[in-house]
Amino acid sequence: MSVRIRLARGGTQKRPVYRLVAITSRRPRDGRFLENLGLYNPLLPSDSPERVVLNEERVRYWLGNGAQPSDRVARFLDGAGITSD
Repeated sequence: MSVRIRLARGGTQKRPVYRLVAITSRRPRDGRFLENLGLYNPLLPSDSPERVVLNEERVRYWLGNGAQPSDRVARFLDGAGITSD
């Protein structure tokens, strides 16, 4: 069973907030997840430190156990200096 690190949508209509979650690849986008790893708020300015908040220790744990990040999450990890390789 493969684990992915991807975004799960939350918030309200026209005001999205996304959680970075570790989730089984077969689950739906907003389905039950294994662990909440961070938060992404696209409405904040791009230079705001609260735009992407990561629990780096847990992200590294999941990557070390073989979790594959989605394309967007891989960009966030690269920006934070966490390699997905």
